[in-house]
Amino acid sequence: MSVRFGYGTNGFANHRLDDALTVIADLGYEGVALTLDHQHLDPFAPGLARRTEALAARLDRLGLAVVIETGARYLLDPWHKHAPTLLDDEPGARLDFLRRAVGVGADLGAEAVSFWAGIRPAQVPEAAAWDRLVRGCDEVVAAADAAGVRLGFEPEPGMLVQTIADWSTLHGRLGRPGCFGLTLDIGHCRCLEPRPVAECVARAAPHLVNVQIDDMRRNVHEHLEFGTGEVDFPAALGALAAAGYGGLTAVELPRHSHAAPDVARRSLEFLTGALADARVAGGPREPEEAGR
Repeated sequence: MSVRFGYGTNGFANHRLDDALTVIADLGYEGVALTLDHQHLDPFAPGLARRTEALAARLDRLGLAVVIETGARYLLDPWHKHAPTLLDDEPGARLDFLRRAVGVGADLGAEAVSFWAGIRPAQVPEAAAWDRLVRGCDEVVAAADAAGVRLGFEPEPGMLVQTIADWSTLHGRLGRPGCFGLTLDIGHCRCLEPRPVAECVARAAPHLVNVQIDDMRRNVHEHLEFGTGEVDFPAALGALAAAGYGGLTAVELPRHSHAAPDVARRSLEFLTGALADARVAGGPREPEEAGR
């Protein structure tokens, strides 16, 4: 099974959504990771159903698959990035947003709706934060089950759930619901996972519903252009292909909007080359050392 590449609209923040989709499709990407935000299908603006229907038709004409991302920075609170989260005292706005995202995902036929835990507030003990997260995720799972939507929960550096092992703990505490899958960021694996990236992919493979891809260095959470960090991409992509993962693998470069078309073009060229290298090698290359 071939790896299917997409591109994240959070890397096209200076483009109208329709223009961004056109560029992404024209470059040859097979899908898009759509971050719901004020400038890109605002889920709180009037006429959401009508706008979503029009977007579904546009995606179909362009031949783009879609996953829904929920990492908009200031959509819910203009003063505080990513606030509130499921860990805060008042998570209602986040829950409302996630339910809306599930509805949009259902209407677009999205392959997954991706979300994350958030950073634990300093005044909230870790055990209490986990309890809050489980309660919030239970509500999102119920909405996703009712809508027939798959969820991809993303481990994120610095957040309460930041590793694949943390995701497994959460999955277990939720009772291992069938709709609750894993979003894996390849760069995050290099940043903080104890295993090499290819091993992370193999371990995560049974639960993968969404993959984000970017370059990164050890212990530094900074999304980098491909080839400027430490990820062995032929190994990572070879592992995805070997695992039979069929979902989107979408470029996640949210700080590169100033040069989005050029970055997107370079990214696809790099990734198709790395995938070709993996095929020539007959599979993943020797993985990088976890601590180099």
